[in-house]
Amino acid sequence: MIRITQLKLPITHTREDLEKKAAKLLRVGPGEVKSLRIVKQSVDARKKSGILYSYTVDVEVLKESRIVKRANSSQIGIVRQDKYRFPVPGGEPLLHPPVIVGSGPAGLFCGLMLAEAGYMPVLLERGEDVDGRKKKVERFWQEGILDPQTNVQFGEGGAGTFSDGKLNTLVKDPGMRGQKALEILVEHGADPEILYAQKPHMGTDVLSEVVKNIRRHIIDLGGSVRFKSQVTDLVIQDKRIQGVMVNGQEFVRADQVVLAVGHSARDTFSMLLEKGIPMAPKAFAVGLRIQHPQKLLNMSQYGMEQSKILGPAPYKVTWQSGSGRGVYSFCMCPGGYVVDASSEPGLLAVNGMSNHDRGGENGNSALIVTVEPKDFEGSGPLAGVEFQRKLEKLAFACAGGKIPVQLYGDFKKGVCSKGFGDVIPQIKGRYAFGDLRRVLPHGLCLPLIEGVEQFEGRIKGFSRYDSILAGIESRTSSPVRIWRDDSLQSQIRGLYPCGEGAGYAGGITSAAMDGLKIAEMIGGRFALPA
Repeated sequence: MIRITQLKLPITHTREDLEKKAAKLLRVGPGEVKSLRIVKQSVDARKKSGILYSYTVDVEVLKESRIVKRANSSQIGIVRQDKYRFPVPGGEPLLHPPVIVGSGPAGLFCGLMLAEAGYMPVLLERGEDVDGRKKKVERFWQEGILDPQTNVQFGEGGAGTFSDGKLNTLVKDPGMRGQKALEILVEHGADPEILYAQKPHMGTDVLSEVVKNIRRHIIDLGGSVRFKSQVTDLVIQDKRIQGVMVNGQEFVRADQVVLAVGHSARDTFSMLLEKGIPMAPKAFAVGLRIQHPQKLLNMSQYGMEQSKILGPAPYKVTWQSGSGRGVYSFCMCPGGYVVDASSEPGLLAVNGMSNHDRGGENGNSALIVTVEPKDFEGSGPLAGVEFQRKLEKLAFACAGGKIPVQLYGDFKKGVCSKGFGDVIPQIKGRYAFGDLRRVLPHGLCLPLIEGVEQFEGRIKGFSRYDSILAGIESRTSSPVRIWRDDSLQSQIRGLYPCGEGAGYAGGITSAAMDGLKIAEMIGGRFALPA
């Protein structure tokens, strides 16, 4: 297969234009191209008057070596197309179906691969299915009635279900797990463009349907998915897992348990600590959400307020502050909403969310600052959890249990806002004005302000006075890492810490990849049930 890189065309081009350009670069006739597959599509917007799509494509033609030699271009070469391979079943007997704790991306993808291989896994999810979950979340946003078991953090699909549904990852992928994860999503209802888009996303509306389809597929293959089934204890004997307790009363026997609980399962972290499961605090980041008019962002990135072809513009900004702390945007949601993502009574956290069309009036992102274990009070494994809780308690008190919001200019001055400017808030959940300088620690406020002022030089209008801040963004990643060895098991044999909650992923795709990795380890070790 021949790979062509840096193939550029105007954004208004057709498929035929793409095939003709590929043939021209290869110096062959269009009829000689047997097939063309888009590997990657990105936007080259350096010249606003002539924005281009830049492609990497794989082309099938006869006599590939001769054609590559004749083309004599650094853009063109022979490439081997690797494919994902699930291992053949191992030989050890598996006495009971594998149990997977959690139905976020890590748990779902691990369960799907095990189900497809014939291992009939059991998925246990503390929250409700995605349809019931959406009803609970909408009620919370409208009335403030929180269900600690079913919310933006807990339930089918995990925390990513109520997000922008971003699918990009920086994880190295020699095993092609990332590609396999994207293919699984497409097979279950996602747009095929995620297979090649530079910054793929699904949106919360599409993602909620995809996770439902994956669940149904697992069940059709002989697996089972149980909702309202929180794992409240582990049953361990001689440093081996024997099973789990569900809802404090039901014993489910299992000799292989995948722990894919997500980054907000704080009660589960406490239970694991009591059971002596090795874990440690880890660095993460905290900050505030900032909203700008999407038209402002489009103009900065694309030179136009709106583009039907390109859609709402994303951005990514980073800065190293004078204090040495990194400040950067996270989970940027073009045309999205700030949402109340709380999961515990008396505590408040926010996140960002977009639908597939990204049709909201504002773009928002978290502006976050790195924190490390040395910043936490105490030194225990759950010190980061308590750091999060402290900030979330302050956020809850700041605006009477509603999302505290503040104009950026007032945040700089340290005064509470009294009204909005031209930026109209796009928020899911109840909100009220509050002084966010009382929520975010002083040592983090100053780097954040420094970052915003620097980002003005990259995105005109970024530091505008009436940009809307909301907080607190505290759930960027897991505050703990649960130890596992080269066999991906805890010190407790048969227990597999997995995904973002265990500290081994950061986002939907990397969590799904880690779920595949655990499934491979189990599948390659154990024989199929008789």
